[in-house]
Amino acid sequence: MQYYLAPMQSLTGYVFRNAYNKHFHNIDKYFTPFLSSKGLSSKDKNEIIPEHNQGMLVVPQIMTNQTDVFLEIARQLEDYGYTSVNLNLGCPSGTVVPKKRGAGLLADLDMLDRLLDEIFTKCPIRISIKTRIGMENPTEWEDIQTIYNRYPLEELIIHPRLQQDQYKNHPNLEIFSEALEQIQYPVCYNGDLHSVNQYKAFTEQFPQVTTVMLGRGILKNPGLIDELTGNAPVTAETLLAFHEDILAGYKEEISGDINILYKMKELWSYFGDSFKNCDQFAKRMKKMMKTKSLPEFHSIANQFLAEYNCQANELPIV
Repeated sequence: MQYYLAPMQSLTGYVFRNAYNKHFHNIDKYFTPFLSSKGLSSKDKNEIIPEHNQGMLVVPQIMTNQTDVFLEIARQLEDYGYTSVNLNLGCPSGTVVPKKRGAGLLADLDMLDRLLDEIFTKCPIRISIKTRIGMENPTEWEDIQTIYNRYPLEELIIHPRLQQDQYKNHPNLEIFSEALEQIQYPVCYNGDLHSVNQYKAFTEQFPQVTTVMLGRGILKNPGLIDELTGNAPVTAETLLAFHEDILAGYKEEISGDINILYKMKELWSYFGDSFKNCDQFAKRMKKMMKTKSLPEFHSIANQFLAEYNCQANELPIV
């Protein structure tokens, strides 16, 4: 099995990637949070410059419905040495969908077909796609996959939810099964593999799948892949060092304790799931999320990390 790290905007940037790769080194391919403008900002460039991605196979992701934007970003990525790019057709956010970007482009299949026709004709590097299965109804998938099959995708990453599902409801494994039979190129699965039980159930149902993308599962439990592969469980010492490297990276990247604190709280909104068995979990998490002091936040985080018991929080099998 190959493991990919999902591109989660503002969470799995280069600071997180470097810290994760240093301490776990079990991701086969990392995807960057999306790029969406021809004129790459300094923040965008920090995500893709080679010195911020040493020792990792990284694929930048683009979110746009405009051919010229996609091709110009791809051209710049080629200049940085990239040979592959990913088109985001999966983001369900209400801020992008009305603009027919992300999953919103699935609402206009003529526009999608025109975009794919042009970028596959002119793009200087390989293209993969990360997609949802439609907007409102699973029956939309048949027409969507017909369009995908017209083009030479490097691979298709399928999150088998509808845009309106956001991250609720269960992934539609019936549609995913259909896709495996009809899509002509490599397919990667993404969606709700947060525990050993969920992963085991999925691999038993789909033994032919050799690539999965993990996102929220890794943020909630950075030791997840070690658990999935039967390796030694992550130690409290490793988690502490991982956490310290993320914090140190944000201190270099971001100015001001309040801004750094905001980023760390965002991370802990997921990471906190690893510590639900700790004493006074709810009370300490509440204090951590309310504090306006980075040193106080750091102190509470370290208390949690010192108590980590390496017990996975199993979720229901879906």
